[in-house]
Amino acid sequence: MINEQPTTPGERSVDEIRAHFPALNRIHNGFPVAYFDGPGGTQVPRGVVAAMTDYLFNHNANSHWAYPTSSETDAIIAGARAALADFLNAAPSEIAFGQNMTSLTFHLARALGRDFKAGDELIVTELDHHANVDTWRSLEKERNVRIRVVPVDIESGTLEFGELENLLNAKTRLVAIGAASNAIGTVSDVARACALARANGTMSFVDAVHFAAHESIDVQAIGCDFLACSAYKFYGPHIGILYGRQEMLERIDFPKLKPAPDNAPERAETGTQSHESIAGAAAAVDFLASLAAGETRRARLENAYAAVHARKMKLFTTLWNELGETRGVRLYGPPPAARRTPTLAFTIDGMPAQKVAEALAARGLFASHGDFYAMTVVEKYGLAPAGLVRAGLACYTNFEEIARLIEAVRQLAGTT
Repeated sequence: MINEQPTTPGERSVDEIRAHFPALNRIHNGFPVAYFDGPGGTQVPRGVVAAMTDYLFNHNANSHWAYPTSSETDAIIAGARAALADFLNAAPSEIAFGQNMTSLTFHLARALGRDFKAGDELIVTELDHHANVDTWRSLEKERNVRIRVVPVDIESGTLEFGELENLLNAKTRLVAIGAASNAIGTVSDVARACALARANGTMSFVDAVHFAAHESIDVQAIGCDFLACSAYKFYGPHIGILYGRQEMLERIDFPKLKPAPDNAPERAETGTQSHESIAGAAAAVDFLASLAAGETRRARLENAYAAVHARKMKLFTTLWNELGETRGVRLYGPPPAARRTPTLAFTIDGMPAQKVAEALAARGLFASHGDFYAMTVVEKYGLAPAGLVRAGLACYTNFEEIARLIEAVRQLAGTT
């Protein structure tokens, strides 16, 4: 049995955390539902929904007009930029919002592409979600650039960084790399990748969508030019966030309407935003910050991430070790001793991933299956089109749920 009690001052217990999530009261087929689908989207605490409802009921308006609800909307958006700036260790003027990470990345790619010429090179990886691959590949057709690819070592589940160094040259305009694999949990050394790019005079873009749910992000320490994430992966609503260095946001020729604002960061946004989702994203940041003590919101966030991630990794280690010893179960990605997220990718011999997920769901264990848009790494494992089963741990995951998952997988594998 794992000790799930707080170990640092101000840290919330898992029971206190779970009390914020009404979804955890759901019953399916007589079983309490355990949500292992967090890598595809986490459940949402009451405070996030309350912030969105309050906005829609009491402040709903368009922005930049001279009446109270519009001014209130402006203030809510400004407050959200400040919250996400603390979340990423950036400045509020470096935070832009959009429908999702994919839309924001396509928009950024199109904007940067206006300055690219035929023969320029962009580097992507085999490990990434295709939102950080095909968005840049679109410039092959639009700007006739060349896409170079960093391979993944399929045995270790990690990127071959030596090849990244080999690919960088005078024609390289951008390195696009994921901070963590949403399919197999690998955490990549993005600070190293960005440093290599910077030394080569090359821009860097980091996909932190999966990473943002598990470790605190510091864009200053990473040294990236751009970073994107999505609030619905860290207990917020469906909205994307783009960090861009101030000078980059001010310089880039973003496609925009002539009357639209031309100041950073609004010049990187398109149309009327989902103001209620922006309010919800800020509330998600504040929820995370409430899970630990600290003198500033940034400090509380860092402490909360450290405490919650440590607890999740204890649970994950138990899950990995128990299923790793189960006959007929195959695990993918780095082991718990490596730096990784608590996201388990596995298959059961002779049982398609969808059938496994359906059987788990019948027991109240909600896990996802497929390639999760990280289709290249799944193909390299020889698992297309069926894909993997993925069980992700979130801040509300407890030991009882881990034990249920272990027992269910063992039953499906025919070992109990």
